[in-house]
Amino acid sequence: MRTRCSPGGSSSRAASISFQRRGYTTPSMSAATRGGMAPICMRTRIERRGVESIWGIGSSVSRVSPSSRSMSPCRPSGDQSAPSSMNASIRSTTSLRIGIEATDPIHRANGVRHYPRVVAMSRMADQLGRVLGGRYRLLAPIGTGASAHVFLAEDVSLRRRVAVKVLHAALAHDEAFLRRFRAEAQAAAALSHPNIMAVFDWGEDDDGPYLVLEHLSGGSLRSLLDEGHRLSPSQALAVGLQTARGLDYAHRRGFVHRDIKPANLLFDDEGRLCIADFGLARALAEAAWTEPAGAVVGSARYASPEQARGASLDGKSDVYSLALVLVEAVTGEVPFAADTTIATLMARVNAPLVAPPELGALGPVIERSGVPDPEQRPDAARLGHDLDRAARELPAPDPLLLAGSVKDDGTAPRDPDMTVLSAPALFDQALTPHEVVIPERRRRWPLWALLAVLLVAVGGAAAYAVVQSRIPTHVVPSLVSRTEAQARAALRPLHVNVVVRRQFVDATKAGIVLDQDPSAGAKVKEHSRVRLNVSRGPPLVAVPLLASTDDEAAARAKIEQAGLTVGTVQTPYSEDVPKGRVLSWSPTGRAPKGSPVNLVVSNGPPPRQVPLLAGKKFDDAKQELEGLQLHAQRVDVFSDTVPKGQVVSTSPPAGADAPRDSKVTVNVSKGPDLVAVPNVVGKSAVDAEKALNAAGLVVSSVSGPPTGVVFATSPPAGTQVHRGSGVILATKH
Repeated sequence: MRTRCSPGGSSSRAASISFQRRGYTTPSMSAATRGGMAPICMRTRIERRGVESIWGIGSSVSRVSPSSRSMSPCRPSGDQSAPSSMNASIRSTTSLRIGIEATDPIHRANGVRHYPRVVAMSRMADQLGRVLGGRYRLLAPIGTGASAHVFLAEDVSLRRRVAVKVLHAALAHDEAFLRRFRAEAQAAAALSHPNIMAVFDWGEDDDGPYLVLEHLSGGSLRSLLDEGHRLSPSQALAVGLQTARGLDYAHRRGFVHRDIKPANLLFDDEGRLCIADFGLARALAEAAWTEPAGAVVGSARYASPEQARGASLDGKSDVYSLALVLVEAVTGEVPFAADTTIATLMARVNAPLVAPPELGALGPVIERSGVPDPEQRPDAARLGHDLDRAARELPAPDPLLLAGSVKDDGTAPRDPDMTVLSAPALFDQALTPHEVVIPERRRRWPLWALLAVLLVAVGGAAAYAVVQSRIPTHVVPSLVSRTEAQARAALRPLHVNVVVRRQFVDATKAGIVLDQDPSAGAKVKEHSRVRLNVSRGPPLVAVPLLASTDDEAAARAKIEQAGLTVGTVQTPYSEDVPKGRVLSWSPTGRAPKGSPVNLVVSNGPPPRQVPLLAGKKFDDAKQELEGLQLHAQRVDVFSDTVPKGQVVSTSPPAGADAPRDSKVTVNVSKGPDLVAVPNVVGKSAVDAEKALNAAGLVVSSVSGPPTGVVFATSPPAGTQVHRGSGVILATKH
């Protein structure tokens, strides 16, 4: 292993100061480090071995000799502030907009404090402003991980924001990796699906190959979980359904991801999920470099049993990994996790995944996706169908608390380092009125009278103005979209008179303020009027009358034609009403436009349970079935155990459900299947065997010369034996 050490220069100090300014302390911030003198080491390359020879996972893994396992930062002797291994500082797997492990200033995962990679982020800052490929200007670092740095960038040609993933420089000289990278990047760019992160472009630079990706601002599932959030079963189902759709699209085109984990599941600001890094894991598997141990352990936690065995992989490996991700999303813990990579992998090789009770209706789907044998595991398309069915048993999911989401108090998250600049004073000077020069005119009595009247008027106006100036004024708050009660409560401190006008309005909720006068921000005096226009809800419409001859489709058409919607649909059994016909509906009469009408639709007669008929006479069995409105269909069969004339079995079997008026096959015994041993004495052994085979028997052995003539058989000719029995031939020359 080769190690390069460099003293902490200005960029290191700047990064340390930046984190100190936020109130954080990095592991290497000893007294010497704070003075800018502590050396900082980065591993640049170690010897690589084959991936499959260790544990078969589809990412770059190398054997590390005992002397090269330590990845702790170089520090002066006696400095005990830094951890003894880099594992603590590289396990942080928060993903910020791109599917890599990012570096928040301080990050907590599973109760462990992780520290930032100050040097990596400092060096990323040095890259800002560079233009890759003459087109992509690096604007800001997003994060750094085991294999790449990620930047927010501007596509100067199309004037749009993109994410640029710059792979580590050590990969720039690895021809095997570059060949695979070019092929995988070109193929991944052809994937076009709403749930797969778009690859816009790729190229190679002095600092390493890079990918130009869709910029997603909602963070990753990893960052969501590491902030302490847990998903409800409904939310996890929504995540799984979007992921399954993206995987199905890729699998049908020959792509296997190989590294499905929370850090590779990203969201845009509207909650759309995208799978990141398609093709990258396979390319990294052929690279002559070594990922840090933390990246190995992170990927191993979600590896499939076939990955652990080093077997060939198909899309069902991704399905297994997704099942583990969904369990972690709900419970906060990854199944089969152990203290070491090998123990983590071996724990799942033959053990089925048992879904925790917290998963509810999602549990059976997860267990089917977590069986060790990939042949018994559903593919991504089947998983999507299973999740669709499970969704009917779960409530609608709440929106995920993604990066940049609005908080419950109505304020958006604010960057603690953000500086708010106040607007400059626009009016620094007092305004001076223009002087008005009135020419001297001839004095007349009417003029004095007019001036007297004006003086009285001005005095009255001044007095009124003085009185009005003493009445307090208040700023009217925003009341639109609040309830009437909330609006009145907000206006109460203003001591104003509230005037309410109510009206029916489509697509509104009753009691909600539609508009206000004066508008929000205006100033009003106490005891003045504030007018509110409050919704009475949608206008009332007549609920249509539904006939008992209407099926569900006809009922839906009538309801929607009336301006209403279909609410819940219950499907109870009914002995009298055919399946699919309407039994009842609610409400009746009149209902607000757009409101739901609930339907009760017949599911037809309830199924009948087939009784146990074995051992009974056929006539008795037939009578019992007819009492259940089932029809008996007799079939005679041989039986060595059931006496002739008695029921052997039924189809469907006893205990199974059968629709009313359906047929039940009743198998009735006609006794054992016996045949008589034919007389083959005097025939050659060959002819004797042919005669026995024609009778349904076989030759079990020949006592005597095989080419001789039969002079006796056992059992003797004419004996009744079971079909297929063996006969011994005795022959002589």
